[in-house]
Amino acid sequence: MTQERPAWLLQRRQLIVERYNQLAPSYDRDWGALDETHCSMLLRLLMACPPGSRLLDAACGTGKYWGLILERGYTLVGIDQSVGMLQRAHEKFPSVPTRQQALQELNENEAFEAVLCIDALEMLPPEDWPPVLANLRRAVKPGGLLYLTVELLAAAEREQAFLLGQAQGLPIVPGEYAHHGGYHYYPTLEQVRAWLEAASLAILEERTGDGYQHFLLQRPHYPPHQDQTTAQA
Repeated sequence: MTQERPAWLLQRRQLIVERYNQLAPSYDRDWGALDETHCSMLLRLLMACPPGSRLLDAACGTGKYWGLILERGYTLVGIDQSVGMLQRAHEKFPSVPTRQQALQELNENEAFEAVLCIDALEMLPPEDWPPVLANLRRAVKPGGLLYLTVELLAAAEREQAFLLGQAQGLPIVPGEYAHHGGYHYYPTLEQVRAWLEAASLAILEERTGDGYQHFLLQRPHYPPHQDQTTAQA
């Protein structure tokens, strides 16, 4: 490998931020359509939230789904690592508080009834999945809900991307798509489910649609890694 992996991942992360800052002014025009499966799963989460719930949209982008949330009387906070995307979100929804913060730096503690992370986890390398899931879990109150999406890629494309990246001397691992100059990571669904279980996030519903695997999750009321029987004893 021609580059040390930590330095390479940091470089790719910086490129992602720069790219979204550049795309922000035209993002809604080009990618602002609301997908059916995403809306359906988000509405499932909203219907399960108590009235007046406070939600966190983690990696919120331009606030693509905020209209659906606000019109139902919920409040929310948005975070994103791209200043450009946050500026666009503020232009559309000036009453919604936002801050520049990456998923890796999220440090809220039981502050929300529900957490969303939509169409963003594909930007995380495998090293960051466990700590980010822990951050998202910690942000939601015990018994609260999370809605996460995981982008899908055909197995043949996944394998080809790995081989092409290796041929370029990139310090990649299987599932990473980086030979084109950007960065995406496509974990297997088996790996995702294992990470969710390790993070003590219970899968309430799982659905495939619009190029993503959709997970409606719950943070249990009992402490992580402690079974419910022990917690109730």
